[in-house]
Amino acid sequence: MVSLVPSLTEAVAATAPDLLVGATDWCSHPADLAVTRVRGTKNPDTERIVRLAPDLVIANEEENRAPDLAALRAAGLRVMVTEVRTLEQAFSELERVLVEGCGLARPEWLDRAEAAWRDPTPVPPPPVRLRAAVPIWRRPWMVLGRDTFAGDVLARLGIDNAYAAHAERYPRVPIEELRAARLDLVVLPDEPYRFTADDGPEAFPEAVPVALVSGRHLTWYGPSLAEAPEVLSAAVRAARR
Repeated sequence: MVSLVPSLTEAVAATAPDLLVGATDWCSHPADLAVTRVRGTKNPDTERIVRLAPDLVIANEEENRAPDLAALRAAGLRVMVTEVRTLEQAFSELERVLVEGCGLARPEWLDRAEAAWRDPTPVPPPPVRLRAAVPIWRRPWMVLGRDTFAGDVLARLGIDNAYAAHAERYPRVPIEELRAARLDLVVLPDEPYRFTADDGPEAFPEAVPVALVSGRHLTWYGPSLAEAPEVLSAAVRAARR
């Protein structure tokens, strides 16, 4: 099997690591993953993938490009494509890939992940909710917009995306607009742009708390979902102290 999605790579590796023969350069978990690298999610080496002769390639409709997937199918490879924009979709797609696609038993970690999100404790006590912006890039500034998995994750923790009604899923928003948006919180993940304590928070008013969070826990759907509610909530609470 070849995985073109970092979170799916981790999901398969945590369940049946011997199935993987190839993964992208961005597939960083587990750290000791020893498989053939096939470049990035947007520019996979399709010829190398074909030479690996996998019985399945797993991909995602957002992370991977349709022409690359079409080329793999044209070469005779079976390609399974996931669509994940909510937690419910994440759980169902993970089961589909692992059980239907890989022929595995449903893993125990998936049960734990679903249990962790069944009734997570909101960051602010109800009925209070936080209005937040979630930048994912700068130069230019881009934020989470409508219909995103990460937005749904935060909503379960009592954090509403200020741009959830935007016409675009990842709109460009001038920093001046973000500064004037009357936000309760800014959430800065460490991927795809690697925001850090020295790169990102300084762009926002001091009165607005800035939470630096793990992109893996905010945007990946896989084993990290089991600990994501606790990890993300802790980061937001720390920012609001």
